[in-house]
Amino acid sequence: MNKNLINIAVAAALGLAAFSASAEDMYRGAWYAVPGVSYMDTDSDLKADNGAGGFIRLGKELSESWDIQGGLGYTSVSQNTGVAGAGGRYKQTTLGLDALYMFSRDKFRPFLLAGLGAAHNNVDYSVPAIQDKSKTSWLANVGLGAQYLFNDTFGVQADLRHQWTRSSAKAAGIFDAGGTVGNTLFNLGGIFRFGAPAPMPVAAAEPVAEPTPAPAPIVAPEPAPTPEPMPAAAPCKPTLETVTISAEKLFGFDKAKLQEGSKPLLDETAAKINGNPDIELVLVTGHTDRIGSAAYNQKLSERRAKIVKAYLVSKGVAESRLEAVGKGESEPVVACDGVRGKALISCLQPNRRVVISAEKQRESGCK
Repeated sequence: MNKNLINIAVAAALGLAAFSASAEDMYRGAWYAVPGVSYMDTDSDLKADNGAGGFIRLGKELSESWDIQGGLGYTSVSQNTGVAGAGGRYKQTTLGLDALYMFSRDKFRPFLLAGLGAAHNNVDYSVPAIQDKSKTSWLANVGLGAQYLFNDTFGVQADLRHQWTRSSAKAAGIFDAGGTVGNTLFNLGGIFRFGAPAPMPVAAAEPVAEPTPAPAPIVAPEPAPTPEPMPAAAPCKPTLETVTISAEKLFGFDKAKLQEGSKPLLDETAAKINGNPDIELVLVTGHTDRIGSAAYNQKLSERRAKIVKAYLVSKGVAESRLEAVGKGESEPVVACDGVRGKALISCLQPNRRVVISAEKQRESGCK
């Protein structure tokens, strides 16, 4: 029963398990449709040729690692009983639900799948004394495959799966397909994603750094009418101004890996911190926009803050002077109410940022 194909599938599954890519790149919680065609290698007990069919599935990105797909499939192939003058076809209709474990959320997305459902097997052959042509039964399948996204709205999906169902058809002395039958299918379809806005190209990011207002000026004490033995001390001047950097300048869209072009900005910040020994604590805070789930955005903001902190440490800043936190989408600077699609992504750009600020500082020489 298709042992060679099963062995190939198992070997490929082990290879995929050894490959683990980042799962943070293009997960947006999207829905998608997958219409396509199938090629079936039928169980030898069915005495049928191999042949083609079609399917339609509806999928949903549930998390960074899991998708779910449900849908209908239909295949029809000619009988191959070897009986002279016999005709007819083996026809299978399926309704199933598959869970997909995604190894990556980049453009290339390998996955493993497992699913359950129902199948209707119709062994409609014109051979003598055939019994129990039609049977509806449970369905189970396992397999592996991959998606490739050309952009955020369209891609392709291919999978190889082995499928088990039940049949009761038999004809004495000709064939016996009573019991569990296993068919192997290769499926190829298009992916049409919806329910998630398309990402904005990195090149469209806004300028590099957005410093906050300059520190308040030193306020000199009012002149005293008579000399005072202990004049009031002037407020201490801040030693590091808050620096806000656009996330798109530091990272690729929806990623947490520093781009080479962003490092000079952080080098300059590290030099300022190292040049001000009075600074006790520098807070590195990651922020995201509101596109996507709150839980995902919180994790992404934390990862980005930790990456910036690690880079500053690599440039000589003592780790004890740095703290990395993520605020997710909780502290927006713009709302963009009523804006949709690509315009929304552009409008929300100021919310995607990393803020580096002196949270505490010694007041050397001040009271």
